[in-house]
Amino acid sequence: MPALRGRLLANQSLAELTWFRVGGPAQVLFMPEDESDLAYFLGALSPDVTVTVIGLGSNLIVRDGGIAGVVIRLGRGFSDTAIEVDSRVRAGAAVPDVRAAKAAQEAGIAGLAFLRGIPGAIGGALRMNGGAYGGETKDILVEARGVDRSGKLHVFANADMHYTYRHCGAPEDIIFTQALFQGRPGDAAAIAAEMDKITSSREATQPIRSRTGGSTFKNPPGHKAWQLIDAAGCRGLVMGDAQVSEMHCNFLINRGNASAADIESLGEEVRRRVRETSGVELEWEIKRIGLKP
Repeated sequence: MPALRGRLLANQSLAELTWFRVGGPAQVLFMPEDESDLAYFLGALSPDVTVTVIGLGSNLIVRDGGIAGVVIRLGRGFSDTAIEVDSRVRAGAAVPDVRAAKAAQEAGIAGLAFLRGIPGAIGGALRMNGGAYGGETKDILVEARGVDRSGKLHVFANADMHYTYRHCGAPEDIIFTQALFQGRPGDAAAIAAEMDKITSSREATQPIRSRTGGSTFKNPPGHKAWQLIDAAGCRGLVMGDAQVSEMHCNFLINRGNASAADIESLGEEVRRRVRETSGVELEWEIKRIGLKP
């Protein structure tokens, strides 16, 4: 690949790239320079090589055995935001959700403030229909750009994403590179106050200063995951150096020296106890990828 411009690293640790600070290495880590560099790389890469994409690592457990093949992480070339006509915001896939919310607020664009409550980047929000505080990605998305495994560029309208709760129906091989969001005219000061309220709520109810991964399980229909976990007696439950948060029991915490296996095993134990006490099968919201050692 003589024209490659991004960084290509062998046997690169991924633990420092995840909020849990756990996990083994990537066999190869690629950080493309921009969308065309990503397309070039994928087009030249053998189709036999497995490709895994990670973002800010806020909703992710990388298992201790690491990840075979190529791991792609988008960076500076995907970190721009732009305000467009008719209260629209364009954001690269590596833009933190909070920064997209801030860009909209400063431009007096309402409707994107809920992004302040999602601890991740735009790419993850696109892939999981990220949502918080009454809003979801599907509510504001106009279109998303992405590159497929062969290096071909695609543009997806909102309907093409086939969104449901915390799920996107776009092809799994698509690596999203950019999103265009639709807001509405609003008062910058009022939007800032709304975002401050979200910040205060998160700080008061979630262990955001701990090594955590956001909400661990999806809310089952008609239930709240944290209530089921609490009722099953799992608040504060410890396994290895992993713990169910005392503050919000739909959050798992690395107390300092947990392995990925500790965290995943603790999550499975929570699922087992909830199933036994309520008959409800909790589904993981956090993505778990890689090999067990």
